Amino acid sequence: MSLLITNIGSLVTNDPALGEGPLGLLADAAVVVDGERIAWVGPAAAAPAADERYDAAGRALLPGFVDSHAHLVFAGDRTAEFNARMSGQAYTAGGIRTTVAATRAATDAELDANVTRFLAEALRQGTTTVECKSGYGLTVADEARALRIAAAHTPETTYLGAHVVAPEFADDPAGYVDLVTGEMLDACAPHARWVDVFCERGAFDGDQARAVLTAGAKRGLTPRVHANQLSYGPGVQLAVELGAASADHCTHLTDEDVAALAGSGTVATLLPGAEFSTRAAYPNARRLLDAGATVALSTDCNPGSSFTTSMAFCVAVAVREMAMTPDEAVHAATEGGARALRRTDVGRVTPGGRADLLLLDAPSHVHLAYRPGVPLTAAVWRAGVRAL
Repeated sequence: MSLLITNIGSLVTNDPALGEGPLGLLADAAVVVDGERIAWVGPAAAAPAADERYDAAGRALLPGFVDSHAHLVFAGDRTAEFNARMSGQAYTAGGIRTTVAATRAATDAELDANVTRFLAEALRQGTTTVECKSGYGLTVADEARALRIAAAHTPETTYLGAHVVAPEFADDPAGYVDLVTGEMLDACAPHARWVDVFCERGAFDGDQARAVLTAGAKRGLTPRVHANQLSYGPGVQLAVELGAASADHCTHLTDEDVAALAGSGTVATLLPGAEFSTRAAYPNARRLLDAGATVALSTDCNPGSSFTTSMAFCVAVAVREMAMTPDEAVHAATEGGARALRRTDVGRVTPGGRADLLLLDAPSHVHLAYRPGVPLTAAVWRAGVRAL
């Protein structure tokens, strides 16, 4: 069955060839969906016929959000840690171990139920593509089961055995790196598309991160890097050198880091939910954009430092706190995320693309930043199927 969505007040295509500016904006537009794909985009007056018709009533339509950085396979709760942090304690990488203990103790069914719940929550807010990492098991069996569970929900699965050093290896970090690059990688690679590492003080240094990423690449996994979140460090440079799809966080950057990102195909994925939830300094998106780097926005949904599935929230925070324009933030949350996942079929509303669409209960995408915290989702289609 084909579907004509017409009377779209403002359509974000993310294709400048189809409309105005980088967002490829079209006024009084229409979209034809045929099966899972977009068949036609253009002025409503010129729209072809379709089997069904949906009247957008002058509201804004944009691509479904692409969340390219999320940690959804976990159990437990870190409310006490958050409360303590909001009362003055600093955030460190070590809190991850609290979630590791809870995740190891959880059943497969409990972990799967959590992933299902978080993905449904994200979908209700317009997110149609989600990347999902392991990293809260830190044993061969627990990392492999995390990825098996994630892979049942999304093709964008990331092996993050190198999240922090497992507690059993506290006195032998080199031994843990050997495990992550050996037996654990063997068990996890069949269930993953990506390999990631937390290159940070309290987690893994540059040499350890290089070992993890190169081992993953030899098994066919494309690198991505948790880079430069808590301090200046080698993460961004390593990501660019190894051709990583993304360097994520990018909070503490030197001029050389910015230049490296701008001159590469590595996307700078910014995660404002983490800074919001830890009261840390926000990354300087303006500096990256002005240098010509490709920027993505993602939620970093995790129980310790950014417990949100709302891409709309991240858009609003990026506009308010990171000097992004509403257009730039929406582009980063859709097309930017697609580039971070090296996808050309999502993040855009263009013929041939997957029909992932978000209809706002608003006349413009700008309302995502203009009306922060307000539920603006009117309808969602994923792969051409009405999901909300």
